Amino acid sequence: MAAKVVELRTPKGAERIEQLLDRVTITCPEDIHDAAENLALIARERGMQVAVCDDISSKEPMVDADGTILNADVFRWLDDGARWWEDHRLALHSPLPRACRYESEPFWVNAQGFNTRWRNSYLEEIDLSDFEKRSLCKAAIVVPVHLPFGQISASSFVSTDREKEDLSEEFAHYELLFAQAVRRFVAGYVQAMRTKRRIPSDCVLSKREVECLRWAAIGKTDREISMILDRSHATIRYHIHRAGEKLDSVNRAQTIFKAGQLGYLGANS
Repeated sequence: MAAKVVELRTPKGAERIEQLLDRVTITCPEDIHDAAENLALIARERGMQVAVCDDISSKEPMVDADGTILNADVFRWLDDGARWWEDHRLALHSPLPRACRYESEPFWVNAQGFNTRWRNSYLEEIDLSDFEKRSLCKAAIVVPVHLPFGQISASSFVSTDREKEDLSEEFAHYELLFAQAVRRFVAGYVQAMRTKRRIPSDCVLSKREVECLRWAAIGKTDREISMILDRSHATIRYHIHRAGEKLDSVNRAQTIFKAGQLGYLGANS
């Protein structure tokens, strides 16, 4: 008796998404520019403009292998008042990147509030006054991406109709595609650029650096640590700064996080 053969088929919709994801996949720095162009096209074909930030705590713009700034020359944020990637204070004042610290799933937001799949009380506490001025848009679909070592990516899709304030329909139709495309693009970008930012495999923190970071991890200031360890304020600052350089961190919080991830701060850190 002949055995029955069951042919497994990929649903057409899923196959289409996978094809689009292939176009935004980055495996090396040379892939970045074309992947960015394809991500911009995915957004543009759906009436949206994409803005991508790989690390909300970093002042470095996203670039391709030739140093071209993606948010300027590919995603086309060039107009006066639209060059958000030039304003390093935006991550501190805009509710969009701030919300990405408290939410890991896509959402859309306007001046009236955050629209998510489930209630998030942290988002409800975020001040949305002067929303358009602080976010540089009337509404946005936002995709957070939480990466290793505490790195947070915040990307948004804004309607090409700049007066549009309700993105509920776009969110319902494109949330899955936008989320998957951004996550694939950002994860590939970070991996491809890791040769510049990676933690050296032979990174070793000194005993004093670890000691300072352990106190910093529980909230002590440099001045308080200097009193505890009976060392000058400048010495403590030097040790924490030096540890940050070794760990290739962009700030104090990331230095502590990376040290903890690598086991330097102990089980209770």
